[in-house]
Amino acid sequence: MKKKNKNKLIVLLLLLLFVSVGCTKQLKDSDNKAVTNPTTGQSLTENILCKPEDEETINIYIENGVDLESLPLCSEFSITSGGYEGIWTSVFIKPLAWVILTIGSFVKSNGLALIITSLLIRLVAYPITRKTAIQSELMKKAKPELDKLEKKYANKTDNDSMMRKSQEMAFIYKKYQINPISGCLYALIQLPLFIAFLEAINRVPAIFEENFLGFQLGTTPLVGITNGSYIYIIITIVVGLSTYFSLKLNSASNPDNQQVKSANKVMFVMIMVMSIFMSSALNIYWITTNLFTVGQNLIVKREKV
Repeated sequence: MKKKNKNKLIVLLLLLLFVSVGCTKQLKDSDNKAVTNPTTGQSLTENILCKPEDEETINIYIENGVDLESLPLCSEFSITSGGYEGIWTSVFIKPLAWVILTIGSFVKSNGLALIITSLLIRLVAYPITRKTAIQSELMKKAKPELDKLEKKYANKTDNDSMMRKSQEMAFIYKKYQINPISGCLYALIQLPLFIAFLEAINRVPAIFEENFLGFQLGTTPLVGITNGSYIYIIITIVVGLSTYFSLKLNSASNPDNQQVKSANKVMFVMIMVMSIFMSSALNIYWITTNLFTVGQNLIVKREKV
């Protein structure tokens, strides 16, 4: 339990770290109020990486004092555009934005490029995320022995008993080749990628101005539904379904664990609420990664682990 708590603490600290170094700046007017696009309802970003193409968006930026002349066209954007802007922007955001825009120029759709980029990154990270999935399957095999261990020491809280319990648990982990730390690998990879995609989407007008599969990529489902575009309900439902199956497969090793069930329910509700306020582009990224995770876990389940 102590190891699990340490792992959760590490994930939380990393979350705070990446949020603190995030560099998206919200565009604000002279009254220090957030500026939104009246058509899409999207909150606009001040430090965009390239020029917007939509005339209404261009006028909004000019009216609020943003110098667009110093920015390259999104079609001409490169990793070195704008010079060095810190490790987070120059090493993570700009390369990711460039990859999406480059793929988008080939497939003629930045929305489709977003999906392709998500899949490419997950394929690169597959060896690591596969190990996490395998650990879940190994935990399922070890579960009967771990349950017996819990019953054996259920009413024993003295130091000697706790020490023997830890030693026996370590033996079980060694027997089934389980590495508890690897359970955090998926979260450690997913977190920075999620924030990087969020920043890339918010800072590249060519992405958030585009329409894809009937969705305006910069618009949130809340704004879309409020404006009468009920098609945005679909993207929220798909986020929910893909998240449900992803969580279900990830927790398959502890099907009877009430703590895991409760945590999954809380996470599911949080993600559903977040999806309403996230841009359609970010929701599409989330759906893509969820579906990849579901497919990956199904493949691992068929392997002889």
